[in-house]
Amino acid sequence: MSDEEDIDPLALEVAEEISENLSSKSGTWENENLAQVKYKVLRGHREAINSCQFCSNDSLILTGSSDQTTAVWDVETGEKLQKYEGHRDVISQCHMNSDATNFASGSWDKTVNYWDTETGKILWTGSLEGIVTCCQLSHSGKFAAVGSDLENALTIWDTSEGKIIHKMQNHHKSTPTSLTFSPNDDRICTTSMDGCTKMWDLHSHKVTVQFSGHINVVSSCCFDKEERNLCTGSWDKHMKVWDVSCGTFRTQGPLTLSKGHEGCISSCVFSDDGSMLASGSYDTTVVVWDMETFAPKLTLKGHEDWVTDVEFSKDSKTVLSCSKDKTLRVWNVSDSDSIPVVLESKRSMGLRIVKCKECRKPFSISQLEDATVQHMCVFCRLQASRNVPSFREEALMEMPG
Repeated sequence: MSDEEDIDPLALEVAEEISENLSSKSGTWENENLAQVKYKVLRGHREAINSCQFCSNDSLILTGSSDQTTAVWDVETGEKLQKYEGHRDVISQCHMNSDATNFASGSWDKTVNYWDTETGKILWTGSLEGIVTCCQLSHSGKFAAVGSDLENALTIWDTSEGKIIHKMQNHHKSTPTSLTFSPNDDRICTTSMDGCTKMWDLHSHKVTVQFSGHINVVSSCCFDKEERNLCTGSWDKHMKVWDVSCGTFRTQGPLTLSKGHEGCISSCVFSDDGSMLASGSYDTTVVVWDMETFAPKLTLKGHEDWVTDVEFSKDSKTVLSCSKDKTLRVWNVSDSDSIPVVLESKRSMGLRIVKCKECRKPFSISQLEDATVQHMCVFCRLQASRNVPSFREEALMEMPG
């Protein structure tokens, strides 16, 4: 058998000789030549990286580390552009605002810092009773939400003044593990070691929904862009997708995604187009899920320790991951639907692959569906439906002036 035939078709693990030659470099494409998923490895933190985020139109990456620093990286070159020092302990999470002018960072030193990205100055510091376990800015950038232990609290700051505007002590029965703002910034979802997920309303200042169903710590949560679904990841190795727009989970329960990870799930995130979901795990892998089939599409291997955070680029073509192994990985998944193992997996599920007549991208339909009728993917069908006038609009157009 030839050497080429021995190569894994995905070639997601770093070849030993490549790893040795590039171990001191950052931002180099390190995949083998025949790899169908290309990736870069970014190196520069001295300890575990606990948080990562694409920012500035996916040209930059923000990271927070156990080495007590945050950093901004250039995606193209892999260069660390700026390092921010100001915390005295592990940084659990950091999060940039939409225009990349400011970011917040939370630490085990029981503080949250709000930074000027360009100057590196701390604009204000908030202090808490317990360590900060999670920290995120609203989409508008007006609020910073922080989860902390000891009081199991959810605290919200006004970022313009650095003042606390809401503090909910004993928001959970145990330590909060993650939080996220809804796309409209009117709700905050929090998860906890108590196994529960809560939705807190910023207008009524009350918990409006509580989700239960995981049998272990709930470690992560994320909304899709349309705010139709909420996904929660857990140490029970499962993810659950809750329909929060129609509330069908109340009668039918959530959709459970399983058999993707062998270890506890640490993080999850939807792609912007809603077609995929990425999850990171303590089993050192990143799994990309197909939200059309609700099955694993790709398993990305290469990290040498726990994967602590994952992120999608805005165009859904790239997955970012960080790990306790002190590295970041940038995975190019733009052609994932054309990879033979992905196509074969869909065929084995009773699906066949056809090309969308509009965008020319492959999508799956069941063996019983007529390809001449179902000739557009779900995204092109949604786009077409938005451009078609409603029944009421048609009636108004037909009315005499």
